[in-house]
Amino acid sequence: MSRLLPARPAVTVAAVVEREGRYLLVREVTRRGLRINQPAGHLEPGESLAHGAARETLEEAAWHVEPFALVGVYRWVAPDNGDTFVRIAFAARAIGEAAGRPLDEGIVETLWLSYDEVVARRGEHRSPLVLRCIEDYRAGRRLPFDVVQDVGPEIA
Repeated sequence: MSRLLPARPAVTVAAVVEREGRYLLVREVTRRGLRINQPAGHLEPGESLAHGAARETLEEAAWHVEPFALVGVYRWVAPDNGDTFVRIAFAARAIGEAAGRPLDEGIVETLWLSYDEVVARRGEHRSPLVLRCIEDYRAGRRLPFDVVQDVGPEIA
């Protein structure tokens, strides 16, 4: 008897960046049209989790950030195709905009939205992870940064 097993989950990293009551988000092209997401993406080989979140934020939103706490680790299964994602979300401080830096392919614009605006645009979110990460951040979830351990000399 043959049994189909789900694919291994994709590991993604994301940054929850809040500045003056507004959250850094991006509008991006997806197979379901334009969607709103935190700056997020796949971890690259040899990269620490926190560095990946900072890199993705620079590439997607043209902002330098400094991750300082873990907000949470989330597993989400896409209902349309069953793809599984494990998102590691970091709270990060905005350091400065990289003015003039082109955004990653597929990123249409960078947004700074208030919580109410994020909620009002829920239908545009790429996944339920967008609002869940912000709500956990707003609830004060800040796990110590040292709970995230990158093991191995090859990790940058």
